[in-house]
Order: sequence, then structure tokens, then C-alpha cells
Amino acid sequence: MPRVSADDFLILLEVARAGRYTRASETLGLSHTTVARRIDSLERALGGRVLMRSTSGWDLTPLGRQALRTAERLDEALHELRSGADETLLDDVVRLSTPDAFSVLVVAPAAARLRRRHPRLSIEIVSSTRPATVHRSGLDLEVVVGEPRVLRADAVKIASYTLGLFGSRDYLAAQGTPASVRDLTTHGLVYFIPSMLQIDDLDVGRRVVPDMREAVTSTNVFAHVAATRAGAGLGLIPTFLARQHEDLIQVMPDEITATVGYWLVTRVEALRRPAVAATVAELKAVAATLLPERAPV
Repeated sequence: MPRVSADDFLILLEVARAGRYTRASETLGLSHTTVARRIDSLERALGGRVLMRSTSGWDLTPLGRQALRTAERLDEALHELRSGADETLLDDVVRLSTPDAFSVLVVAPAAARLRRRHPRLSIEIVSSTRPATVHRSGLDLEVVVGEPRVLRADAVKIASYTLGLFGSRDYLAAQGTPASVRDLTTHGLVYFIPSMLQIDDLDVGRRVVPDMREAVTSTNVFAHVAATRAGAGLGLIPTFLARQHEDLIQVMPDEITATVGYWLVTRVEALRRPAVAATVAELKAVAATLLPERAPV
């Protein structure tokens, strides 16, 4: 068997985190060709494929997951050497995917708190409202809306929130405040684009307000807030966002409401990295502080 290079393991680690050769090569300061050649060398040494193509980039094979565990242990040992006496100082990159509102209100403050304690830690935030991915190449953590069905991963409910129907004070003064579900037919709905909505738990617009016509729709929840405040119609908005604006008034709170959960998905092997474990703990702590409607974790 050819000799296995420690450098090749570290290159595999970066490709697994990035999900793409191009991004891994940028991080490592190597050419795309060199990264591909070193992965080929590792596969020859191990006697099998460590990566396979997927719709999102490159995913690990079973052999690749075994090799990744070795790469992570090697990387941790190198971090300990670089950190010297301070073994608690984290020096790593953590990448997570999260919906818009959660990224702004929870992840960004959590990242700032972590950075104050660990200045060599880097947090990469990918804003996305989508189901948990089948292949998690390039992601250490995912925050999704609704309980996910995942394989080879841990999923835990991190918080809950409520959707309510809101209108701006000026809009309601001009158009009238609806007092019944029948009254809603004269108002337009501000919410997600139905044909592009990928989350079943967010497909509540048609269930709780089935007869409202779409007014302004967007894939971004902050656009929902802005359009509602500007008087485009009645917005189906998370109450923790709407309550940040005094000009937004909730209408029919007893009749029009839905509870939705944020779930944290973590690859089992990623949790062994101290930086990922620390990020998970910080996300839970900040979510418990900032989200008024929270679930125990």
C-alpha cells in the first residue's frame, strides 16, 4: 500500500468542510489541480473512493467518513500545538446554514460572543430557508424550520416561535381592521412565495388564511416585515420580529396563529470538534435569551 500523507488527510478535511474543490483550494492557498491530485493520491493510498459527487458538491463516502475522523484528530493535534499553553483557545472555521431571521437575531450575536473569547475562531453564516440537506458537505451545522428527517446526523429542537397576522397602524386605519375570517378576503397577504416554499411547516398561509389573495410575496422574511410596514397588506410574520416595530398591530390573534420550531441539525462527526460543540452551546444560550417563545433543549 502506498504511504498515506498527513497533508492529504488535511486537504480532505477542508474539501469535506467546503463541499467544493474550488473553495477548499482558496482556503488552503493551493490550486484546484493540486487539491484534486492530492485527493486522488489519498484514494490510491487508502484503496477506494473518499468523495463522491452530489447535487451540492462533493460528499464523503463511507471510506471518506473514516478518513475524515483521522483528519479531524490530526487537525486537533496541530491546533493544540499552535495554541501552546492555552489549550482552550479555539482556532477553527465553523460554517452553518440558517434562516434569515435566526441568522440575524441569534447566530450573529452568538458568533460575536464566541469571537470575543476565541479571536482565532471564524464563523461562516449561509442564509437559507430550506429543509435539512441529505448531503451535508460544506456545512457543520444547519438550523431549519420544522422537525427534519435526517440520516447520520443529530437533530434537536432549539426554539419555537409563533406566526401572527399583522398590519401597519396606517394601513389598518385606512383599510379597516378585520374582525372575522370573512373580512380577510378584502385584504392582500404578505408572505412567502407559494411555489418556492420548501418548508412544510411554513406552508400555513393557505391553511390559516385560505381565502386571502397574495399581495407581496418574498423568500426573505425581512421583506415580509418591510412590505407590511409599508402598507402592502397584512403580513403573516413571526411575532418576535413584528414586536420590534411599534407600528405593526396584530389582528385576530386568537383566530390566526401558528407555532413553528427551529431545529438544529449537526453531523455526528462534526460534534467531535471543540469549535462546533462550542458554537452549538452558544446558539442555544442566545436563542434562549432572545427568542421569547422558546422550547426547552
